[in-house]
Amino acid sequence: MGNRGMEDLIPLVNRLQDAFSSIGQSCNLDLPQIAVVGGQSAGKSSVLENFVGRDFLPRGSGIVTRRPLVLQLINANAEWAEFLHCKGKKFTDFEEVRQEIEAETDRVTGANKGISPVPINLRVYSPNVLNLTLIDLPGITKVPVGDQPADIEHQIRDMIMQFICRESCLILAVTPANTDLANSDALKLAKDVDPQGQRTIGVITKLDLMDEGTDARDVLENKLLPLRRGYIGVVNRSQKDIDGKKDIKAALAAERKFFLTHPAYRHIADSMGTPHLQKVLNQQLTNHIRDTLPAFRSKLQSQLLSLDREAEEYRHYRPDDPSRKTKALLQMVQQFSVDFEKRIEGSGDQVDTVELSGGAKINRIFHERFPFELVKMECDEKEMRREISYAIKNIHGIRTGLFTPDMAFEAIVKKQVVKIKEPCIKCIDLVVQELINTVRQCSNKVTTACCAEFSTITNKLFNLLTATPPPPPRLF
Repeated sequence: MGNRGMEDLIPLVNRLQDAFSSIGQSCNLDLPQIAVVGGQSAGKSSVLENFVGRDFLPRGSGIVTRRPLVLQLINANAEWAEFLHCKGKKFTDFEEVRQEIEAETDRVTGANKGISPVPINLRVYSPNVLNLTLIDLPGITKVPVGDQPADIEHQIRDMIMQFICRESCLILAVTPANTDLANSDALKLAKDVDPQGQRTIGVITKLDLMDEGTDARDVLENKLLPLRRGYIGVVNRSQKDIDGKKDIKAALAAERKFFLTHPAYRHIADSMGTPHLQKVLNQQLTNHIRDTLPAFRSKLQSQLLSLDREAEEYRHYRPDDPSRKTKALLQMVQQFSVDFEKRIEGSGDQVDTVELSGGAKINRIFHERFPFELVKMECDEKEMRREISYAIKNIHGIRTGLFTPDMAFEAIVKKQVVKIKEPCIKCIDLVVQELINTVRQCSNKVTTACCAEFSTITNKLFNLLTATPPPPPRLF
């Protein structure tokens, strides 16, 4: 593949990303991408704004990024932005971009600081950027704010893990230099899914805010916590600079001066700073796409063939076809069997936290209710011994026996079994009643699934009959 082909890799993945976002699903394909991970106030937003050279991300206290932001940077002669959900509308004022991000976030999550895994797709065209795609994820938080649920930390962690656990995802772990690197939330999450540090790129922010006499030289030289792709240090604007509307170009110049004049970083100044970080990410993402492309292409073609077969099946769909009815019935019976087994075995996808049901209730009947009924039975030991003695003597007759005859044992056991007949039947009735309830629940689920399947088939038929899908994009 030539240089031109290499340059087209990132825009190609961008088009696939937009296509999947438009239809609301990923088709089980993991697109190569870079996820930006970090704690609150780690400087993630400032790094992204420095790439673009504009202030366009929401700012404030608490959780500001509450939905994943898919940021696609595209090198162009003019400067503008556009959202996937506002197709055809160009934003030339980046303050309006900020307002649109806030409005679109509130539309899905509400204004109560809630979060959502549904991404916002933003594409920025500018002569100041390199082709690059980043996913800005919510900052890791510890304490709920406002109306946030108590498990907000776990929700954010789960959302981040959904992205970074994929082998096709590079991790941009942003950590402030004025905190202990060993306690970095970003690096800890990255290490959980990438223990060898093969996919992680470290970014150290706030180098200018470190205590006097300290520096992050060992970290930036990749000696303290080594990563295969290394660390890059950046210096962002302070809150005072942001409030004072300090120009990002001036901030980048100040960053360059900081690295050139600082005695601990002077020797590595050329491999530090925001411009170098952007170049590295562009190269890393391009190489990563190139490396994962063969497997991705194979999986995409496999998915395409599968969808073609399914589309062909629905294209000739006839509701009155007896074979289809038989197949549907067999599928429903199979699904019913699977659901019934799950409820009895206790491995269902929905766990009831209100009461015992299914296998758990049957287990309780056998191990608690039935023994309790047996304990309530009265047994006179003296009378039992007398009956055993009479049974043995009556069987021996005029003879004297050395061993207890089997007939005596059977006679006594049969008499005792008759006594436990009532508790056993009561136990059976309770088990049967619970099985009936389980069957009823499974039947209701099958009925609901049939209605949903009918709706899905109707929509697919409509789409197939009213539109011809465009050919897939060529990967080579």
